[in-house]
Amino acid sequence: MAEKERLIEPELCFTEGRAQRDLAVLVTDGIIAAVGPAAELRSAHPEAVHERWEHLALVPGTVNAHNHSFQSLLRGIAADKPFLTWRDESLYKYSPRLRPEDIYTGALFSFAEMMKCGATTVCDFFYLHNDGVEGDEAVVRAARDLGIRLVLARTMYDWTGAPAGYVEKLPLAEANTELLMKRYHGGMTKVIPAPHSLHAASPEMVEAGHALAVKYGTPFHIHVSEERFEVEQVQEKYGKTPLAYLDALGVVDEHIAIIHGVWLTKEEIRTLGARGGHLIYCPSSNMFLADGITDLPAFLRAGVPVALGSDGACGNNRNSVFEEMRMAPLLQKAKTLDALCVNYQDAMRMGTENGAEALGLPVGEIACGKAADFVGVRLDDLSMQPLSGGGQFLPNLIYALQPTAIDRVVVNGEDTVRDGQLVRVEERQLLEKIQATMQYLEEV
Repeated sequence: MAEKERLIEPELCFTEGRAQRDLAVLVTDGIIAAVGPAAELRSAHPEAVHERWEHLALVPGTVNAHNHSFQSLLRGIAADKPFLTWRDESLYKYSPRLRPEDIYTGALFSFAEMMKCGATTVCDFFYLHNDGVEGDEAVVRAARDLGIRLVLARTMYDWTGAPAGYVEKLPLAEANTELLMKRYHGGMTKVIPAPHSLHAASPEMVEAGHALAVKYGTPFHIHVSEERFEVEQVQEKYGKTPLAYLDALGVVDEHIAIIHGVWLTKEEIRTLGARGGHLIYCPSSNMFLADGITDLPAFLRAGVPVALGSDGACGNNRNSVFEEMRMAPLLQKAKTLDALCVNYQDAMRMGTENGAEALGLPVGEIACGKAADFVGVRLDDLSMQPLSGGGQFLPNLIYALQPTAIDRVVVNGEDTVRDGQLVRVEERQLLEKIQATMQYLEEV
């Protein structure tokens, strides 16, 4: 039996790059079937369940294009430390202790927080393989239980300087990644290959990950030039800067999305644009970890689509794409002293449409044929005021919005947040699970 149609009529609808009145959105089987004048859609679809979203603006759900969900359990640990100290005292100290049930709790925690902040899709760059693919499956289960759309960037990692649970030999990493890519290739879960970086994955592993992306027609994610020491190591070992070396391996093409890209040269940025690659930018994480400031205007000039990620919550420490949409232009203005270098329209695309493109998903827009993933923002929330004219909506959404304004979240046509509260997960039970996991981690 077909799902009952929903006809949602908000006070404002953000579509085609602007907020418009007197529009409605028709949802059928998890897909946006129509966007048009409310009166016309009401007349044409009298059997649809009609919902008036009074005082709400309907906007695309945000896309968190880079996250490490388990790191939410480590938030506040080793804060304000140099990068390698932070890594050793938080990630390397605690992650080997995480059991599949802890990974599930961390993912549920991370995804719940970002969903309450307006995220409907997340790409989880996941590299804890202490129990083979059980950890990967735990992340998938958490996403399904919460109702968020998931891209699992299944990390391939063979540097033996890391905890043993991160590391897989090339044949095993390739086999496990392909197994999951075959198992989850439609619906609400998708798996893509993600060699960690040039300092954590061998050239052969990077090439194998790229080959899987080509074989299955998926994106291919990899950390590139986040820290200066990474650039220096790659230059010393391979005689080239990181993106230049990846290009020499033949993996820089339309499949690749690089994470961070803080220390790319101008020539590397132009190469990425010419090859059709993407950048996933994590401004808050780059600030918190003192990575540096990615030259975003140079990427934009080179035609590189830029998406946004929160990164892990122990190196940010928030899980909000709206926060990154604010930080991206502000940080670039401060660096360049140019108020026009990145604007609020750019930020909106980065947090929605560009994230969808970097993940290869039909999301990020209120448009016919796209997935019914969207957010209801309270127009009467103080953070969205004033709205004396039509031009204030998007600047307020990007620069002023607070989480208190997130009233409704819909993913795949289903309510996952209503009246600011999670629908499918009880927060008190989630808090109890988090506390139990942290008690276990401190005791072992």
